[in-house]
Amino acid sequence: MLQTVKQQTITAVTELLDMARLQPGDVLVVGCSSSEITGQRIGTGSSMDTAAVVVDALLPVLEERGVALAAQCCEHLNRALIVEAEVACRHGWPVVNVLPQPKAGGSFATTVWQRMKHPVAVEQVVAQAGMDIGGTLIGMHLQPVAVPVRLSLGRIGEALLLCARTRPKFVGGSRAVYNEELL
Repeated sequence: MLQTVKQQTITAVTELLDMARLQPGDVLVVGCSSSEITGQRIGTGSSMDTAAVVVDALLPVLEERGVALAAQCCEHLNRALIVEAEVACRHGWPVVNVLPQPKAGGSFATTVWQRMKHPVAVEQVVAQAGMDIGGTLIGMHLQPVAVPVRLSLGRIGEALLLCARTRPKFVGGSRAVYNEELL
């Protein structure tokens, strides 16, 4: 099962990055329930092994493209996010003091903390795209305007997969002309 989860994660993040047209320096927010991936209800069966497979599939793809990961913690940490310190500094996101744990932050955020070079926690990010694995509710961390993205797969493991990209807001009225590349 874990090999399937790894391949599904690689496929999903690659498709999302392509469809969202993310550029180096952009941010991808990911919320992930390892419980849901294994077929359990969110928050009831946290699995460090499952989280490790997802993280180890995501990070090389993101690093290759220069896209930063913002890993959302669970509601026990008010959905704080784990990012590299330089990403927080570049965006002016204030650092908060918390260390994610499997039962307070979740296995995914805990594993990201362990894998990042200089991880920090922040309360909010403004991401250009998002991946919600298992109903973790990442929408609060996307810049306006979020646009649903349909990938070739709708699940990772047993977890429902929902993705979004963002686009600039439209301003103006009936005479406005828009840049098609930003749609």
